Amino acid sequence: MSPTSAAATETVETEAGTARVTWYPAADPRLVLAVSHGAGGGIEAADLQALAAVLPAHGVSVALVEQPWRVAGRKVAPAPKTLDTGWRGLWPALARPGLPVISGGRSAGARVACRTAGELGARAVLALSFPLHPPGRPEKSRADELLGAGVPTLVVQGGNDPFGRPEEFPSEGGFELVEVPFGDHSFAVPKRAPVTRDAALTTVTDAAARWATSLG
Repeated sequence: MSPTSAAATETVETEAGTARVTWYPAADPRLVLAVSHGAGGGIEAADLQALAAVLPAHGVSVALVEQPWRVAGRKVAPAPKTLDTGWRGLWPALARPGLPVISGGRSAGARVACRTAGELGARAVLALSFPLHPPGRPEKSRADELLGAGVPTLVVQGGNDPFGRPEEFPSEGGFELVEVPFGDHSFAVPKRAPVTRDAALTTVTDAAARWATSLG
């Protein structure tokens, strides 16, 4: 599930360095989804590519954002503060006149989106594979970041994500959670699972499209 083609790729200068935005525009957009990668990969992640392929048909222009450290070719993500600085610097380039912006990301990118949503005026947050805690360390919870987003939030989480399984998330907190059955942190599923990887990605895109449509 890959997008057909991008309309434009632009570089944006931020205080954290040069970032890059690849646009997949809707023909008649109602919203913009600006979504970034995690600490272990880039915008080639299967779920991000799937969103770019599917959401424009639902009136959502998708901007896949590469943080400065990825553009610079570094393999290790910087500290959260630096990630937030890069995201803030990108925000003016993500806004389109009259179009609300959904702030999104996968893993570390989801944390950035949650931490900065309120100050940047995001319409909502899409959190893919939110890293609720380090693997095997549930006492190191990051639930406060998720709960502090302050805007409508959709969490899409793999059922077998070692960074936080769906049942580990707070039962109340003002966010919606959609489970990807059998999915790991990348929404990959075991070979013997009764669902395929394509089906898992469809769960992601269906949930995002339904939720984005509900935002107006």
